Amino acid sequence: MCESFSVNSASLNSYIKIKDYLFTELQPILEEKRPIIFICIGSDRSTGDSLGPLVGHKLKYFSKNNIYIYGTLENPVHARNIVNILDEINLTFHNPYIIAIDSCLGSINNIGKIFIQKKPLLPGLALNKNLPSVGEMSITGIVNISGSFDFLVLQNTRLNTVMNLADSISRGIYYFILKSTDKNTFEKYSI
Repeated sequence: MCESFSVNSASLNSYIKIKDYLFTELQPILEEKRPIIFICIGSDRSTGDSLGPLVGHKLKYFSKNNIYIYGTLENPVHARNIVNILDEINLTFHNPYIIAIDSCLGSINNIGKIFIQKKPLLPGLALNKNLPSVGEMSITGIVNISGSFDFLVLQNTRLNTVMNLADSISRGIYYFILKSTDKNTFEKYSI
């Protein structure tokens, strides 16, 4: 068991590394037949905060075989509704394994990197929001540098950076879903 993992989204095989990490770490969860819920957190109203909804948008049709996606561009999970969404998930599913996905600010050397940690995500930290921790695993993409005016930094984040992160994360999750639900389909479509 590896508690944390990181990869640069600019790496051509980043999604393969994400798929492999998720498949290895989530194998016990799959064997227990626990529902796996990806909660893609953020808002499409701010470029830097749109990573989660973009990932959810790319995966919205891939909820299958006990794996579910929450948070899309059409129906984002954000500060105003996250408590209700978490309540809904806990009422709908028995013992769900929640994986939270969100954008994050960090050091200049980490912009464009994806971090996966086996610990809850604390959404809204950059904007000093008091929100509940989410999940047993978190996937964060560093979209820009952390500084004194984090709200403005999120508003002025390059869409290219966010899209590269979203592409890498969503492809990794897509191939994880294929591999974990149908090995014949995975081998047919794998690159």
